Amino acid sequence: PMRRFGEPEDLLGAILWLLSPASSFVTGVVVPIDGGFQAFSGV
Repeated sequence: PMRRFGEPEDLLGAILWLLSPASSFVTGVVVPIDGGFQAFSGV
């Protein structure tokens, strides 16, 4: 859906959020960082 391959920088926001206190209440979740592939493919 994004019509491009992801770059390492595309992961940075999610990684920083997961390492920050803002994500302290998040447990046991998979955070897809796939450029919308799951939504597009119906997975």
